Amino acid sequence: MNVSGDRTFDAPRATVWQVMNDPESMAKTMPGVESFDVHDDRHWTANVKIPLGLGGLKMKVDMEKVEEREPEFAKMAIKGQGVGAMMNMETSFTLSDADAGGTAMAWSAEVKILGPVGSMGQRVLQPIVNQQVAQVLGALEKQVQEAAKPPVRVSGPGEGVSGEPGGSPEGSTP
Repeated sequence: MNVSGDRTFDAPRATVWQVMNDPESMAKTMPGVESFDVHDDRHWTANVKIPLGLGGLKMKVDMEKVEEREPEFAKMAIKGQGVGAMMNMETSFTLSDADAGGTAMAWSAEVKILGPVGSMGQRVLQPIVNQQVAQVLGALEKQVQEAAKPPVRVSGPGEGVSGEPGGSPEGSTP
């Protein structure tokens, strides 16, 4: 099963690259993550629960970044194993400057599901994959927007206080 698409982010390419290559940020984009372990900057493992009918499918998913050209391209190999299914996926993305500002992303994924779950066929699995992709892209948009926000400055003691006790009451005249 092949899926692909385009997305534009209202953020600089460096910000999008940072989010797309930060394991902690990416863990927040994956639906059903129950635990996430970073082994090094190229290898991660997640325990996920993929919604498939009653109860869902629990899977251990190993991710490896197999290629990268900062700040424009990365490719990952993902292998998952659970009761009744094995998944192999290769996914990649390319970032470029968008015409109207921000960052354009072209992405693609080739997903192979084997075992009894895989035997359900593409007609059954395609809507599930599409739903998962939509969730990931929505969560990714949120992560990029959070990363693009300027840091909030916290006032120190005594700052931001005018010395006035809340202004004058309504209707009072001196």
